[in-house]
Amino acid sequence: MAIITLTTDWRNDDFYKGSVTGAILSGCNDARIVDITHQVSPFSSTQAAFILKNVFSHYPKGSVHILDVNSEASEQHKHIAFKYRDHYFVGTDNGSFGLLLIDDNPEEAVIIEKFVPDTCFTFPALYVFAPTAAYLASGKSLNELGSPLSGLNKQMPLLASINDSVIAGSVIYIDSYQNAITNISGELFEKIGKGRPFEILVQSYHYKINRINTTYNETSDGELLAIFNSVGLLEIAINRGNVAELLNIGLHSNVRVKFH
Repeated sequence: MAIITLTTDWRNDDFYKGSVTGAILSGCNDARIVDITHQVSPFSSTQAAFILKNVFSHYPKGSVHILDVNSEASEQHKHIAFKYRDHYFVGTDNGSFGLLLIDDNPEEAVIIEKFVPDTCFTFPALYVFAPTAAYLASGKSLNELGSPLSGLNKQMPLLASINDSVIAGSVIYIDSYQNAITNISGELFEKIGKGRPFEILVQSYHYKINRINTTYNETSDGELLAIFNSVGLLEIAINRGNVAELLNIGLHSNVRVKFH
């Protein structure tokens, strides 16, 4: 049974999800459709890329992943399909896929031409992505969908800056528990820190953390903590609390690590 996933900014109560699900099943009636999320912030290609990057590899090889965020096509941003690590991806070449792969390249990529409607349309997930995903899930060849794509549009990821004693990072994602995930990796922390004592400064010098938890419960309820999460990134949280709301943390908020 083929698996087709959906990552979108539609919201669950909209008719878009039902329409696209029906179109997929019309093209491949034994497909299993999985909703990764429909809660991406509207038009947030970076958030969509972060979610899909950390999810897709947990699905079986051969799965097809539709990404429908900021998906209108243009001369610079074509509707595309590509193969990467034995998974298939369908969406718009608006930079999201470039962030997903970062320095890597797809094994094969095409500009979708087979399923482009003759008339103007404003719902590419229904008229382009759904039939494309069904086509791939049915075992059809990727290269029959259109002409080859030479390379993906790239966005530069937001990277932490470093010197000998400081890592200056920022928040790149707020999760369901209002925990703030940063762009500071465990690998970078160890490389710069070299086992030295440290302070993690959140937003300002007023909020300081000087230890890394291995579990959330090592810290008392309501207390601020830092932990390297399941994807290896430094996360700021409050045990059983909402750190983003309580400390007014949002995307791009500053988080600095100062080593002594």
